[in-house]
Amino acid sequence: MKNLFLSAAIVLGSLTSFASTSPITNTIVKTISIEDEYTEIKLEELPAPIAESLKKAYPDAVIIKAYKNEKAEYKLDVTVGDKVGNLFANADGTWIKK
Repeated sequence: MKNLFLSAAIVLGSLTSFASTSPITNTIVKTISIEDEYTEIKLEELPAPIAESLKKAYPDAVIIKAYKNEKAEYKLDVTVGDKVGNLFANADGTWIKK
């Protein structure tokens, strides 16, 4: 009788260990952030088409700082009223979405 209970306990115990095992999934997420290196330039070095384009699009905007990267793209730190933001443009004054 003891053997019967002992073997039943072993069988039930082994079944529960199989039931509780869940498949292992590895999820690896890699985030790659590519940022262009911008170097600060003087406001006088900013191309005229960008300044003209800014005046047309945002007449009340004030340029705080200007930056340029290797691709001749420009990043502008601007304020409009109490709002501060960044704008990106090509040398010909075309706006870029980034």
